[in-house]
Amino acid sequence: MDTTTLAPSTGSTATTTATTSASSQKALSSDFTTFLKMLTVQMQNQDPLDPVDSADYAVQLATFSGVEQQVKTNDLLGSISGQLTLSGLSDMAGWVGRQVRAAMPAWFDGAPVTVSPNPLALADGAELVVRDAQGKEVDRQAIPVSSDPIEWAGVGADGSPMASGLYSFEVVSTSGGEEVSTDPAEVYGTVTEVRAVDGKAVLVTQGGSMVAADSVTALRMGS
Repeated sequence: MDTTTLAPSTGSTATTTATTSASSQKALSSDFTTFLKMLTVQMQNQDPLDPVDSADYAVQLATFSGVEQQVKTNDLLGSISGQLTLSGLSDMAGWVGRQVRAAMPAWFDGAPVTVSPNPLALADGAELVVRDAQGKEVDRQAIPVSSDPIEWAGVGADGSPMASGLYSFEVVSTSGGEEVSTDPAEVYGTVTEVRAVDGKAVLVTQGGSMVAADSVTALRMGS
């Protein structure tokens, strides 16, 4: 998996891009080099009394030319793809330090976490379920059947604050007392880094959560 990183320092970006480009070029030219070697060996070892038919030789030369052009085309497409990826990362550099909203774990350090619930419209009840980084349920509370944002204070049943760390959020929709749906809730997280992973822009938020840029549904200034 090729990864290019765009953070406050871009020194590693050039190194990673250069390494990736060199590796791709070597792989793309392998077929071309192999074909050239085979053609050369054939010419050196053919029987002078029974040489390769001129028509067959012309076909081989045409094939040789086609392979060469394909390699050059692949190199060009790879170069364009890399440039587009870096251009996209540069455009997103301004996201670093801002808060994005997506269905992802949120970093809790004592300050309330803004949660955007998404209960089913036909539900008559909803609960917010909070889990820690190990997936253990640490909180469950009834919430309005609404998509209005709520603030999760991060306190236990005894009123003491929970430990700092990553927490994930789910909304359980109920109807007639029966659970009908469980869906991840969106939260805000501060962007600390922008990466290119397999040609796609990925955001890294405080605490190490990673989310695809195209999964973000809102953007706001960092607090």
